[in-house]
Amino acid sequence: MARRTEKFGYRRFWVTEHHSTHIAASAAPAVLVGQIAATTSAITVGSGGVMLNNHAPLAVAEQFATLDALHPGRIDLGVGGGAGTTDERVTRALRQHATDGTDPYAHDVHALDGYLARDDSGDDVFLLPRYETRPALWLLASTTTGARLAAELGLPLAFAHHIRPQNATESLACYREGFRPSRWSDRPYVMLAVQAVCADSDERAQALALPGDLLRADLLAGRAKSLLSPEAAVVRWAKEADPGASAETRTRVRGTPEEVVGHLAGLVDEHGADELMITSSIYDLDDRTRSYELIAAAAAA
Repeated sequence: MARRTEKFGYRRFWVTEHHSTHIAASAAPAVLVGQIAATTSAITVGSGGVMLNNHAPLAVAEQFATLDALHPGRIDLGVGGGAGTTDERVTRALRQHATDGTDPYAHDVHALDGYLARDDSGDDVFLLPRYETRPALWLLASTTTGARLAAELGLPLAFAHHIRPQNATESLACYREGFRPSRWSDRPYVMLAVQAVCADSDERAQALALPGDLLRADLLAGRAKSLLSPEAAVVRWAKEADPGASAETRTRVRGTPEEVVGHLAGLVDEHGADELMITSSIYDLDDRTRSYELIAAAAAA
C-alpha cells in the first residue's frame, strides 16, 4: 500500500499502534516504519502514532533517531496518549510500572521533546545515534487536552477528526490560541485525519464503506470487533439495521471522486487544515488502493 500510494503522489504514510486486536496489524510502529521506508523511495513514513504511555521516552527517541539516520528527512514521529488497547491486562503487560493511577503522558511528551531537541554536549543522557537531523515530531490529539499540550510545546498537531469530529472546532481553537513557536514549527500547523471511502460510483462507495460503519458501531458499543467483507456486512445490516452505524456516517466521507474531494475541501475550509490524512477501513486491498487512487487523481485535477 505504501508503494502504491507513493506512486499516486501522497506525501506521507503513517502506521498505528494497536495491541491484541483483530482489526489492525500494527503493534510495533518503529519496526513497520523502517520496513516501509526501506521499500519506498520518497514518501515520508511515520507513526500515527506511537502510544507514549506504553514506552520509555528515551527508547522511542532512540528508535526514531536511528530510523531518521537510515532515512534522512523521511521519518515522522507521531505520538499519542492512548494505550492502543481497551484491555487493562494488555496495558499492564505493555507498561507494568504504570500502575499507580497517575497519567505520565504529559511528562513523557516533555521528556521526548527534550531528548530530540537537546544539545548532546556535556549531558549524561544523550540521544544516539548522533546525527545531523532528527525525526519530525508530531502530537496526536482528539480533545482540547492534547491540543493544548501540542500548543505548549510548539508541535504540529494531527487531529483525529475520524474519531471525535465533534471536538475539532474547540480543540483547534485552543491549539491556535495557545501555540508557542518552537524548533518544530514557527506557527500552528494542523493535519486533519479523516476517514474517506471513494469508488467509481456512489453505490459502490456506500457498499465499501458499510463494513467500516459497522466496525465503528461495534467499537462504540464495546462489542467484538472485526472488519467484515462487504457481502457479510450487507447480510448483517439486513438483520440488524444498526442505527448507531447510520448516525456515525454523517461525520465521514464517501462517494464518487468529485463528491469525496468536494467534502474534503469543505473540511479543510471549515477547520483551516494545512494537510489531510486519509484513513480508509476498506476490506479488500485492491478496493482500498482504488479509493486512494481516485481521491489523489481528483484532488490533482
